Parts: sequence; C-alpha cells; structure tokens
Amino acid sequence: MPDSNARLRQPVVVVLGHVDSGKTSLLDALRGTAVQAREVGGITQEIGASFFPLETLERICGPLLDRAGGGVRIPGLLMIDTPGHAVFSNLRLRGGSAADIAVVVVDVLKGLENQTLESIDILRQRKVPFLVALNKIDMIRGWKKGSKGQLHSVMKEQSPEWGDELEERLYNVVGGLSRLGFKSDAYYRVKEFREQVTIVPVSARTHVGIPELLAVLIGLSQQFLGGRLSASEGARWGKGIILEMQEETGIGSTANIILTEGHLGVGDSIALVRKDGAFKSKVKALFMPKPLDEMRDPRDKFTPVDEVYAAAGVKLVSADLAGVVAGTSVASFGGDADFDSLKRDMERELTDVLVKTENMGVIVKAASVGGLEALLRMLEERGIPVRKADLGDITKNDIVDAGVVGDHDPYLAAILGFDSKILPEAKEFVGSTPIFISGVIYEVIDNYATWAEAKRESDQKGALSSLTRPCRLHVLPHAFFRRSGPAVFGVEVEAGLLKPKVRVMGKDGRELGTVEQIQDNGKPVTEARQGDKVAISVDGPTLGRQVKEEDTIYSMPTSHDARVLRTKYISSLTPGEAEALEEIIAIKSPSDPLFGF
Repeated sequence: MPDSNARLRQPVVVVLGHVDSGKTSLLDALRGTAVQAREVGGITQEIGASFFPLETLERICGPLLDRAGGGVRIPGLLMIDTPGHAVFSNLRLRGGSAADIAVVVVDVLKGLENQTLESIDILRQRKVPFLVALNKIDMIRGWKKGSKGQLHSVMKEQSPEWGDELEERLYNVVGGLSRLGFKSDAYYRVKEFREQVTIVPVSARTHVGIPELLAVLIGLSQQFLGGRLSASEGARWGKGIILEMQEETGIGSTANIILTEGHLGVGDSIALVRKDGAFKSKVKALFMPKPLDEMRDPRDKFTPVDEVYAAAGVKLVSADLAGVVAGTSVASFGGDADFDSLKRDMERELTDVLVKTENMGVIVKAASVGGLEALLRMLEERGIPVRKADLGDITKNDIVDAGVVGDHDPYLAAILGFDSKILPEAKEFVGSTPIFISGVIYEVIDNYATWAEAKRESDQKGALSSLTRPCRLHVLPHAFFRRSGPAVFGVEVEAGLLKPKVRVMGKDGRELGTVEQIQDNGKPVTEARQGDKVAISVDGPTLGRQVKEEDTIYSMPTSHDARVLRTKYISSLTPGEAEALEEIIAIKSPSDPLFGF
C-alpha cells in the first residue's frame, strides 16, 4: 500500500484505443513484464487496477528513467485494468477527470480509427494529457523474429524496408493528430514534451518498447502533473469515483471504486448517490483481490482490508448500494455539516448531466453518468437536439416519448443508448421506433445520423415523386411523327426531368395537353433527363398550330407544387430544374401573381 505521506501519489493511468488495437495485449504485456521483475516487488492487483511500485518500474526501465530528470519521485503507477473508454468515461470529476494521464493505443497498421478519435475527443474535453503507444510494430514487413532488448537497439537491427514503413505509418499518425490540433512525434525526436504528444513504438506481443513506454509515462507524470499528484500530508477524508457496480458471490452488491484522494477505512461514514439524490451510508467492508497464485477457489478471490490510501482501486461493500449510479462520486465525511456540503455538490454533478425538456429531440440513455455525459457532449457537437437524457435501460416511457417527438419531427423520433439495453417489458412497444444501442459512442451517433439522413432522403424522394418536376423542352426540327390525336413529336430535354402524365404548356403559359408516353428509340421509358432526345405523345395540341418546330415548352406544375419545390425541396433540385422552375413562375405570374408563393 502506498505511503499516505508520500510527496507525490501515484498517477492514475487509463488505457484507451480502438477495438483490436491491442489495448488488452498491452495491459497484459505491462503486467507480464512486471511479473518477471516481481522479485523486486512485482505488481499489486487492485480492484479494476494494477499498482506498479517504484522498485518494479526501476527494475523494468533501468537507465531509461534518467530522462525523467531529478530522480523518480512518484511511488509507482496505478494502471486501470479495464481497457476502453466505457470505463474511462466514469473516471470523471467535476470539470475534469479522475484519470491523471492516458495511454492511447494505436494499431500501427491502421492508424487513428473511430474509437481512437472518440477517446482523444473525451481526453481533450476532460483536459487529460496523453501519449500514444504505436502498437504492433512487429507486424510491419521486414521485422526480424526474435528481436529483443531496448527499443532503440532493436530498431537498428531491422531492415531498411521495415524502418521506412515504420516512418511512413508513424507520420500518418502524426498527420492525423495534427488535424485534431495536436503536435506530435516519436519519443526519441520530441524536444518539448509539454507541447508535443509523445509517440512510443511498441510491440505488446514481444514486449519491445514496454520499458520505454513506462519511462516516458513516469517522466511525463512527474514533470507535468506534480501539483495534481501532491498527496496531502495525513489526509483524513477520502474521495473517489465509482467505476462500476457488481454482484459478487458470497458478498452481494459491491462498488468498484478508484480512490483518488485521501484515505478510506472500514466503518467510515460515506456519501453515495442514487438517481433520487445523495444519501449517508457506512463502509461495511473493503476488499482487494487475492494474488493470482492464491486464487484457488473462484468464489474466494478477494481478501478484506481495513483501509486504503489514494490512489487505489478497491471493492467497497455497504448495506445501501442498491440503485447507486456508476460514474458518481463516493466520499467519506465527519459530521452532518460535512455531509450537507457533499450532498449539494454530489447531487449537482448528477443533475447537471440529466436532461428533461419539452423540446423536440432524441431520447438518450446510458448505463453511467460518465457515459451519458460523453454522449451528450458529442451530440451537442453534432448539433443533434436532445429531449430527454437519463440513466439506465430503455423503458416503455422512453418509447412513448420518442413517439411524441415523431408526431412533430420524425427524424428526431429515435432512442440512443450507450451501454444500455431494452427492458423486456418495453420490447413489445418498440414497433417502428428506431433504437440505436452500442458500447461505442461514435457508433451510436453515426448509426442514428445515417438512419436520419436515409429517412430524410427517402421521404424527399417520395414527396418529390408526387409533385410535377420543373422541365424545359426544345421541340426538335424534322421530328413530327403524328400531327394530333395524340400529337407525336421529338424533343430534347434542356433542363429538368420529364415524366409521363405531366401537363405541358407553351412559352405563353397556355396549356398544350398531357404527356401520355415517352419513347427512346421506339421503346417506352419512364423518364427523360437533361440532354436526352426522345419522342413524346401529347394528347391535346395539333402540330404546326399550337406546337411548332424549335418551340420551347415547359412542364406545368400547379401553384402548390411550385411553392413546395421553391421552399422545401429547392436543395433537391438540379441547377437546371431550379432554373426551369424560375422560368415557369415568371411565365405564370402575369396571370396569377401569387403563383408559386
């Protein structure tokens, strides 16, 4: 257990990245490297985290730590074990994050992917510094199998082909980060660590680059997080974040927490948060995992402890955990006055995230406060309005709310769920309500946006198909095939779209008749577009009288059609159609000044 009076506490490190980027493999490699050094202390498994003590880090990194400058002053690293931004989103504090620094894992062969971008966006919002672990360098063509040792030496051993491809792929990542507003470079070229994101090439599979990654992590932590990591001398009261709620065999309801400040002990009075507000409770028990080699019975995998000091991962047991919300704070306190102050702050944290309005917008659900907060922020960035944002699974009331929205705006009548599911009793009411659920925030939003755009396009096509589209035709010379009953003659579509059953008019606005059929090379077609030369049959006019060679004729939309086209669907018209529509309105307005308005 870390010394509570240490000048600096250990930083809380979170590992993020896209699916299959190697987050889990990297964590396994970090732990595996530490296990090899456990004769000097090894690692301590904590709830949801692994603590790497200073002695182990020094053994792994060796002389690499000289770059940290001024000696290593942090007592170790607390590495959050559960990879991914779902847990990271719960490492939230008012105005920031309980995570001190992050490692963003990037697959060197794939570069920055959707979840990577999402992770970086959350890090930017929470003001969390990060470095990049450029993983899978052993998968680049030309890698020499069996390469081991310090990264710098291993890189020199590789073929020129491997080195060239690493540089190319590294600079793809540098370019991607630049587009996001970050300067970056490989750790061995970084001159100013405060201004550049550090990229460390690694191979989680072979453990090459792991010592360098840890050394950079330590150096960044103590150079730039000193004030944040200062441990209060003899701090009495503890504060932390609930990462997740779990049911444990033989224990019951538990809360996995990361203690970020102070001290927490069995019997302490604590404040917790449910959806209906903050309340008092007592620490009934605290548990840490047993070492793996002592975990003989899977039902007996924890060992009780009396107290813990920040920063630490611990399993908390209390008699009142039902309904406690993941992502909210937990804090110990002394008297009622302390609780009243905590209660106000903790409830404000929750109410600041929940949304309930009468506005037209999507319905948003998430399993945790942090997830809900991250989802809402990204929806705001995309300009997607929200009617209701709440915690928990999707209920019948959520579906009813979406239906209310659908009566006013069908493109917002959707439910978005991050790490949520549809309750069994709600499934029978889903009907046609679109529900988008994923454990990836970008996927939730992108899937919704794709659906809304597709629905909008489909609805527009359906609405446009019922309107007479604007069209201008040029009557071709020497192409009169039948004078009347119906008149059959050749035209070129100069602008717009012509379909059968459309009324047409001359340049004077007088109706000529209805297009009965369109033929191309003697075969009927359903439409003719700009540039097409076709024969049309029109019931009404007599060729040589009402229609002459080289005449210009137009489709004849109603005033209503013209108005709807001008106001609602103008962006769906081609430039030629828009031009023809204005000419039609100009022709009709002398006899009907309000035509198209």
